[in-house]
Amino acid sequence: MNLTARSVSRALIVTTLAVVTTGVTALVPIGSASAASTLGASAAQTGRYFGAAVAAHRLGDATYTGILNREFDMVTAENEMKMDATEPNRNQFSYGNADRIVNHARSQGKRVRGHTLAWHSQQPGWMRGMEGSALRSALVNHISKVAAYYRGKIYTWDVVNEAFADGGSGGRRDSNLQRTGNDWIEVAFRTARAADPGAKLCYNDYSIEDWSAAKTQGVYRMVRDFKSRGVPIDCVGLQAHFGTGIPGSFQTTLQNFASLGVDVQITELDIAGSGAQQADNYRRVTQACLAVARCNGITTWGIRDTDSWRYPGVSPLLFDGAGNKKPAYTAVLNALNARN
Repeated sequence: MNLTARSVSRALIVTTLAVVTTGVTALVPIGSASAASTLGASAAQTGRYFGAAVAAHRLGDATYTGILNREFDMVTAENEMKMDATEPNRNQFSYGNADRIVNHARSQGKRVRGHTLAWHSQQPGWMRGMEGSALRSALVNHISKVAAYYRGKIYTWDVVNEAFADGGSGGRRDSNLQRTGNDWIEVAFRTARAADPGAKLCYNDYSIEDWSAAKTQGVYRMVRDFKSRGVPIDCVGLQAHFGTGIPGSFQTTLQNFASLGVDVQITELDIAGSGAQQADNYRRVTQACLAVARCNGITTWGIRDTDSWRYPGVSPLLFDGAGNKKPAYTAVLNALNARN
């Protein structure tokens, strides 16, 4: 964040920028008393964060790191905190690459979302062959050790990731973790709370943005049940990997989860398309979060298009491969500043 530039902008500059986001040219005041010039700074003025997923091996890229340092105030490790990375051998933990990300974020005054403590995918080889009580014991040990290691350094943990099945059943995914017993998610949350009591604890999933979807309803029922029984869940993460359209009920979904007494976070945002269409969809997502008081913030899954897991087929992020701001960036910044 360029604090000097922000101060000058706020105090002295009043200009007008023509921005095309929906096919209509709108005049947007820039540099007014409430406007900020970066995503993180503007989101902070609304009481929210704006973050990005970060890969340790890209931290040596000056363009990548420059955008990260300037624009974002929350950091999620793309892969470095997952189970295979942090416990490659049973009860032998490895934090080197995760530490690189956490230490960089904290040195820049940024917070960290921990991703993820329990997931059916990207398990280490030794865990994939386990089942029953042995697997349950290994899961509890993993969560306890990793969450305790980072205790006090993590804003939110994605405690459990993608535990619900795709399709119309609204039920749990059939995984080795699920087969240890239907209470495994509850156990994971209770274990995480004991290990890191100061962190928010999140359930995170994809394709739960449409309120009418069976998967969304399944997650909603679980969260409602957890809240009714005192299971320590603080938030729901909606990944928001979108195509060229946004569900019309997206804001309703955010609000309905929030009404259960949990925060909601947009955790892995990327949107297909280009130009004005993509910009308008990013605007809609940002405005949906801003409209829900308990929507804490937004994280994009990557920084530049070329860093995205969806590239080269899709260019879904706010910066192009050269690090230039896209129309979608301007749409998001304007939407944030409109609420400041």
